[in-house]
Amino acid sequence: YVTFAICIIFTPDEFRSAGLTVQNVFSSWLGSEDVDFLRYHLRRISVTILVTTYHIHVALQRDCHVTVTHSRQHQLSPESTSPIEILNLRVESINPSVRPFDISLNSTDYAELRAKLRAPIRTSPNVVIHQTISELFLETFRAQVELNQRYTLPSGQEVETCIGCMQAPANTKLVRLCEATGVDDDSECQQCLCRPTWCLMCLGRWFASRQDQQQPETWLSSRVPCPTCRSKFCILDVCVVR
Repeated sequence: YVTFAICIIFTPDEFRSAGLTVQNVFSSWLGSEDVDFLRYHLRRISVTILVTTYHIHVALQRDCHVTVTHSRQHQLSPESTSPIEILNLRVESINPSVRPFDISLNSTDYAELRAKLRAPIRTSPNVVIHQTISELFLETFRAQVELNQRYTLPSGQEVETCIGCMQAPANTKLVRLCEATGVDDDSECQQCLCRPTWCLMCLGRWFASRQDQQQPETWLSSRVPCPTCRSKFCILDVCVVR
């Protein structure tokens, strides 16, 4: 049941082609997108769903309080370099007719859940959520970029939606700002002519994904290709759009 629920919410191509999507499964409650567009999408985005062995739990996000109640680590195998951390989240609604329920979540998916949920997530005082190297790098990446020179959009150009997550504004622009020692040296940064199409977090994840995972100490000083045009850039070339 849990696997089925995950496939319904994060629909793979096989389920989508078979018509097993959130829109189809809950079509009688969601209504018609063509007839009542606003109400349809309010219902579509305001539901948190968890399927257990016996129940489907449904709660409106605006009515929910979500709390990380505890975490536990599991060593998958003796050869595994790091354990996985499972978080337990308690979902409680101010609606008395909705019973509280729990969600078990891999800590690597916690940041994505927190970004997508409109309900705030609280953490119990005794719970420590261990961050991965990539998550720690993203925090450092964001802090460094905030210190870089800002980029002002040309007059009349509007901020687009990030093509990575399709949710956040595309608020970064690659501008060659670091000092280059030779324009013909393939190891040096290059001028990127792309318009702003990526948000800071997606660009940071792209930057981290291109690194040697065994040498995190080299990440901040490295250069990676632009995800769109492949021009090389470093962290000093990432500018926040204003």
